[in-house]
Amino acid sequence: MEWYLKVLQQHYVDFGGRARRKEYWMFCLINFFIVIGLTIASVVGVSATGIESFSALPPLYNLAILLPALGVSVRRMHDIGKSGWWLLVGFVPLIGAFVLLYFACLDSEPGNNMYGPNPKGI
Repeated sequence: MEWYLKVLQQHYVDFGGRARRKEYWMFCLINFFIVIGLTIASVVGVSATGIESFSALPPLYNLAILLPALGVSVRRMHDIGKSGWWLLVGFVPLIGAFVLLYFACLDSEPGNNMYGPNPKGI
């Protein structure tokens, strides 16, 4: 939970610097579980009460988390020495997702790069 809160509190809309693999993947994992929990809660809430306002929970959460998720993704690209614009590769059907997954799994570029110092050394 520490990594998730770090992204939300310290780097809410921070697109500069670098993000380690651990920071990126822990944020994604916790975010995934929150979305699953909200989806289940909305389905149960709608079916139990019949009130459709419960179904707005997951989209509202996704909207609220959009900028921090984009920020940590850009910083992850910076950590491997790529520009944040590489995230646009994700719009290429099928292949783009695999390219981004590959980039997200790469180890940090050793030492300093043009985006800042290696976060592993801090």
